[in-house]
Amino acid sequence: MTGLRYVYAVCRPFGAALQSQLTGLGGDPPRLLTHHGLIAVVSHVPERDFAEAPLRAHLEDLEWLTATARTHQLVIDALTAVTTPLPLRLGTVFRDDSGVRTMMEAREEDFHRILDRVQGRVEWGVKVYAESEKQEQAQELEQEKPAQPVSGRDYLRLRRQQTRATEDSWQRAESFATRIHDMLSAHAEDSRLHAPQNATLSGAPGRNVLNAAYLVPRTASEEFVELVDHMKDDTPGMRVELTGPWAAYSFTQLSEEERP
Repeated sequence: MTGLRYVYAVCRPFGAALQSQLTGLGGDPPRLLTHHGLIAVVSHVPERDFAEAPLRAHLEDLEWLTATARTHQLVIDALTAVTTPLPLRLGTVFRDDSGVRTMMEAREEDFHRILDRVQGRVEWGVKVYAESEKQEQAQELEQEKPAQPVSGRDYLRLRRQQTRATEDSWQRAESFATRIHDMLSAHAEDSRLHAPQNATLSGAPGRNVLNAAYLVPRTASEEFVELVDHMKDDTPGMRVELTGPWAAYSFTQLSEEERP
């Protein structure tokens, strides 16, 4: 089959088979390209979509980008079920197999170093949100307002109460986020703090006060999940979300100099 080579990930040789019905980009089932003890997981993709100019244009098309990212992730998830992949960034494309092998040889030392570090490990994501406690307190204070017009002094007192309630709510949220991060970090081999998500962009209710990733051995994942479950109801007004297991995205990032 002709076409460019789209590379999803690099990994070590593995014995288990990928899902028989797994389809990659361009409708081409992913295949394994071996070079010097490493495997690149690739699909053939058409030049009309993945050559440099059309790819650059497609990356500005949210609908195309979303569908491509979804398929890319499906392949990574299938790999994660059977091995420890090092995911490459979306849109990693080469002219032919030779180009892929040249990239693997140039980055061979980096790939082996990172795979040594994450072998047998997965990433778990944990987000903590401060929910509607702030609004509930504001509503309680609203109910305390007298029916008759209040004096300027009473109005200022109510405003101070609202401000204190809001500050107390965020302090509790930050304290809880710090505590859960410290505890989870102690049960993980490594952790990464990401920037809190913007509620307008994510659509998730509440304020995101913790957005973290944890590198955990597969064999310790059940214990890690149980620990998160035990902490979910620890503090009223806090919502804890656990996602994973993922490929270790947060711990396999190549530097700009190392990227293919």
